[in-house]
Amino acid sequence: VDNGDSTAADARGPGLAAPAAEAATTGAAAAVLRERREEGEEYVVPRLRRLLGRTAEEAHIDGSRASSLADGHALRAKGTLKEQDALIELVISLCETHTPKEAFGKLEQWVDEHRLRPHRSTLRRLIPTIGDFFTPLPLTAALREYDTLTGLSKRIYVPPNFAEVRHCLNLAQVAASAAHNVRLVTFDADGTLYEDGETLKTHDKANKRMINRLVALLRAGAHVAIVTAAGYPGEAARYEERFRGLLDAFLEEGLSEAETRRFLVLGGECNYLLQYNRDAHALEFVPDEEWQPESMRCWDPEGVEWMLDRAQAALELHAAELRLPVNVIRKERAVGVVPTQSFVIYELFEELCMRTQADMEDATTSAASEGMNLPPYCCFNGGNDVFFDIGTKALGISALQDFIGGARPAESIHFGDRFTLTGNDNHVRSNAAICWVSSPLECHFFTGFLLKRWIAAKTKETGEASAEGGSSENNTVHA
Repeated sequence: VDNGDSTAADARGPGLAAPAAEAATTGAAAAVLRERREEGEEYVVPRLRRLLGRTAEEAHIDGSRASSLADGHALRAKGTLKEQDALIELVISLCETHTPKEAFGKLEQWVDEHRLRPHRSTLRRLIPTIGDFFTPLPLTAALREYDTLTGLSKRIYVPPNFAEVRHCLNLAQVAASAAHNVRLVTFDADGTLYEDGETLKTHDKANKRMINRLVALLRAGAHVAIVTAAGYPGEAARYEERFRGLLDAFLEEGLSEAETRRFLVLGGECNYLLQYNRDAHALEFVPDEEWQPESMRCWDPEGVEWMLDRAQAALELHAAELRLPVNVIRKERAVGVVPTQSFVIYELFEELCMRTQADMEDATTSAASEGMNLPPYCCFNGGNDVFFDIGTKALGISALQDFIGGARPAESIHFGDRFTLTGNDNHVRSNAAICWVSSPLECHFFTGFLLKRWIAAKTKETGEASAEGGSSENNTVHA
């Protein structure tokens, strides 16, 4: 997969002359270099090095000092509460008594065990809230690949940090998803495809790299969906405005009608589905009866209003208690608050979200005991706001899987940046594999890795079919 923005010098990193360095190495060191190249360093290492450099540059970190894989500016700017995950914390704790290789090897075995007997597994005992794993996780192989740059398995005194464990889990999951013939690739918008507050409305240099990835996925045969909390009922033009650069790229790159029909936008978590019409060069709403399950179409409008009223009251009350001046935004199936001041401490958003979550859990549980049939919901910290939405991304992705012909969770993967307890990507874990990124730079890296592995798997499959005398359609893709 060629991302179109690399050079030989870039791949070596600043100040590293590869030929001279290699000439100076002999014996065991040269053997290590050869082994790393054989293990796939040509993709992971140079791109990880560039990812580090760009992250440091965007965070205004002096390039003369060493960079850390925990330097993600999004994580630092938004507080350590964005780094919450019981599974990752388990791996970090294991490394207190095990080597990283032993810890990841043990987790790989536990995942296999959990997939066979989820209710009595070791992981269930260690993490009672653990969900499902839809594919195996080749963590030992992922660590070996990641190790070529980080030297993680060779470290004795410095344990892996949160970001490093997350990266290894991502590499393992993306490799597994590629091997399972991924059919549906979904993306959060803000903080994943583009920085918070930005859009894909222009096909400029800042967006081009990510747009090229989405185009490549469509060409490879995947259904690609942007799943966003933004809800604009009846206003397709507002979604078009957010993604205009991507839509224009469909024409510029000459995508076929079949390829562009595989692009979808799911708005309001799960409430509004739009599909691209190539002839009109526009997004069009898909009628509810063509994609929504019966349970969604039967939501009681009075119950929806009842929930929104109580959520709004909770948000306003707790914002006042926290002395956080806000404006209230009320929509058809969502209500949220946006601060009126330019700077807000991230932990205040977390507190406001958690208080509202607790209030709504009490209110809906009490209402259900009285016979009210209420729809699912999510209350989440958006980073710059706190919203309560009717519906969840999990419900939306389940509907998308049915809409495209019954994609299984193992054939689906969701890229997002908010998988914590206050994030709206967290619900997706029950319906699809996940890739947890901290920035668009990471999203670009891991989607490139997915394309490389997936295309390689399809090429191998085609070659085997040809060798057996079978036939297969041409799956060649230029990413």
